[in-house]
Amino acid sequence: MTISVGDKLPDVKLAKATADGPEAVQSSEYFAGKKIALFSVPGAYTPTCSARHLPGYVEKAAELKAKGVDEIACTAVNDAFVLGAWQGANNAEDVTMLADGNGDFAQAVGLTMDGSGFGLGQRGQRFSMIVNDGVVEQLNVEAPGDFSVSSAEHMLGQL
Repeated sequence: MTISVGDKLPDVKLAKATADGPEAVQSSEYFAGKKIALFSVPGAYTPTCSARHLPGYVEKAAELKAKGVDEIACTAVNDAFVLGAWQGANNAEDVTMLADGNGDFAQAVGLTMDGSGFGLGQRGQRFSMIVNDGVVEQLNVEAPGDFSVSSAEHMLGQL
């Protein structure tokens, strides 16, 4: 079942990419007590994710924070080392990278996709959400192949 506005995020283990390597975090602890702009990409270094999705959040980070967002986070079914390298390659220090290496978070929120046709296997869909103290306030799920409602620009319009 897909998560909906008003639902509490499921509690799963993620790996936060840090300068010192992966740091295990529980989603219930990470999202508690703050307002987070979360976006999900099918994979680091993939074309749309690298050319438009992540750069939009990097560019709009100050505007999102000015509208009450405490933190911006990105999740992908990649490991923390890949997400850390992608973060560095894109000067994305304002975006916390949350690795969902096994796809547990994507499955728990019901937002998986089958990227097998591209050699990607099971991945998280492209989406964004505003999460306030662990509860989903806004949810934007892209249609397959699209990129519009999960963008930083769209999220700014929702805040």
